[in-house]
Amino acid sequence: MQFELKAQQRKLQGTGASRRLRQTGKVPGIVYGGAATPMPVEIDHNELLLSLRKEAFHSSVLSLDIDGAKEPVLLRDVQVHAYKKLVLHVDFQRVDETHEIHVKVPLHFINADIAPGVKVGGGIASHVMTELDVKCLAKALPGFIEVDLKDLDAGNSLHVNDLKFPEGVKPVLHGNENPVVATILLVKGEAVTGEGEEAATPAA
Repeated sequence: MQFELKAQQRKLQGTGASRRLRQTGKVPGIVYGGAATPMPVEIDHNELLLSLRKEAFHSSVLSLDIDGAKEPVLLRDVQVHAYKKLVLHVDFQRVDETHEIHVKVPLHFINADIAPGVKVGGGIASHVMTELDVKCLAKALPGFIEVDLKDLDAGNSLHVNDLKFPEGVKPVLHGNENPVVATILLVKGEAVTGEGEEAATPAA
């Protein structure tokens, strides 16, 4: 999915200028990275808020149209109000399409209902991770990584190295680590019905 967001170069900076900008329905932001110097920008608040509600927006290479000049960027940080639906600031990083990028990609879990550990063993699928840091070229960046639980037994786990990654996409791991992505938890059986009643019945 391709996302395009319009922005304008921001002339005034500082706390007071940012506050006044928000009062006009704009969000202050910054675009950094690459050979160019960091560029302060402003973006329509409602347009940005609607985009932020889409999962893929957070893990896609975005086309940021700054005064008519388009740049590929990644969303790197968003500051929001503690309790209001208000975006306070946003950071974008320029993308060099010839170099690998590191991005956190959401995990989509499928087939939990037919996993042997759930369907036969009566267990519960537990999602230990909900996103994964991957590295790839911008053109290979997936919207999500699929986690198929169809062969998982009760008490067993699925690890990062068990996942199938799209061509050109690799997980970012450190050393020999291979963290757990999902597991099927065993559910303890309930007490036998009537056992307590029998124990409380006085002897004849």
